[in-house]
Amino acid sequence: MRILIIEDDASIRTVLSRALQSENFEVLRAERLRDGLNMIRREKPDAVISDVMLPDGNALDYLGGVHRQFGVPIIIISAQTNVLTAIRAGKSGAFEYLPKPFDVPTLIQTVHRAIQHKNNQTSRLQNVVDEKVPIVGRSPAMQSIFQMLGKVIQTDLTVLVMGESGTGKELVAKILHEHGPRTNKPFVAMNMAAIPSELIETELFGYEKGAFTGADEKRIGKFEQAEGGTLFLDEIGDMPEAAQTRLLRVLQEGEFVRVGGHKPVSSNVRIIAATHQDIRQLIAKRLFREDLFYRINVVPIQLPPLRDRSDDIPDLVEHFVLEGAKKNLPDKVFTPEALDLMKQYHWPGNIRELENTVHRLMVLKADRVLEPHHIMSALPDIFDIEDYKGVSVKPVQVDSIESLLRRYAQQIPDLDQETQLYQRLTKEFERPLFHIVLEHTRGNQLAAARILGINRNTLRKKLAELGIEARGEKL
Repeated sequence: MRILIIEDDASIRTVLSRALQSENFEVLRAERLRDGLNMIRREKPDAVISDVMLPDGNALDYLGGVHRQFGVPIIIISAQTNVLTAIRAGKSGAFEYLPKPFDVPTLIQTVHRAIQHKNNQTSRLQNVVDEKVPIVGRSPAMQSIFQMLGKVIQTDLTVLVMGESGTGKELVAKILHEHGPRTNKPFVAMNMAAIPSELIETELFGYEKGAFTGADEKRIGKFEQAEGGTLFLDEIGDMPEAAQTRLLRVLQEGEFVRVGGHKPVSSNVRIIAATHQDIRQLIAKRLFREDLFYRINVVPIQLPPLRDRSDDIPDLVEHFVLEGAKKNLPDKVFTPEALDLMKQYHWPGNIRELENTVHRLMVLKADRVLEPHHIMSALPDIFDIEDYKGVSVKPVQVDSIESLLRRYAQQIPDLDQETQLYQRLTKEFERPLFHIVLEHTRGNQLAAARILGINRNTLRKKLAELGIEARGEKL
């Protein structure tokens, strides 16, 4: 456990450091507020002990926002022993306020209580997640996500959820809504990539009767539909520039005007945005407003792709099997070897692809116990995995290969008289195969021979027979 002390008095820092170290805490130290804030963001301590008046500012002006964003408990110590300081400390979200001079053992007990309180909050969130929403993961990557959710779930801060398609961005948005302070209000989702750009403004802000041809009556938009609740803007990177400008104005002023209207409409919604794109690259290309990015990027949450949390796959598979059983799909059991193979796959479609694969296997495979060969037949790119424990990983596009061979045979003038069809077809197959492998190894014949499962001399002989010149390294 790491404790950050922000204190410009060297003697107090020394006393606190020794007391905390005797309790086996790791101690971080900062003399100035700016250094302390940077350390909170960079080091993510488990608790913070901070004086109020520091050489470069008043800690109470900043630590409240830090507590809300990072969820770190803050213990305020101060020589300003007046009620105003105590009230401001409480409003800033401080875990405890201790006036100077304070009793060191009492402070140490307070640190232990603060850490226990933080752990209880995280544990309660995990229990809520486990019991009520389908979010699964024990990997370090997902535990970091859980901790971040625990810090912001009871706030109204704007959140930007980033991650590849299929990683669960909308699920995170629903968790933030359903377990936050707006849970009894509407959750409205809008996918920017699924709506024609010329319709996005009317979808978001609505329109007045007569605003354009065909506007026979007033229509409210997503902002009004989500009033008091949460508006989830999915794929916000695809939002047109004009709509970006209007969204920024709503975030700044808390009101908007319907298309074709003149009267401002007040808005009270929490914005959660999501994207699979790199917004900073869009900004560099002048496709996304930088000022809007800073408005929506108050709390960034980066969801990892499934390939970076492969240890979660067995738990996810079990979850999807249970979900499938609730939909009357045949119950299945995945062997450890099958799960091991699934952990090695790169899952370009992430969790969505895994869910679809599990349910497809449950429906289409007659066997109750699913083994590696079932997995191989279900994943078109599974043969990218090299030498899976001696299992022969066969291509699954058998129909395509057979069709190709039939067309090739039809081009032979007199197939009955052909006496070297095997050799001809083998050469036709070997030529592109060797080309592809050598491209992959950048001409490294030793690496190519290892991938092909033949020795280097055999590879050289084959290349000579086929007239293939291996460029690059020829080890």
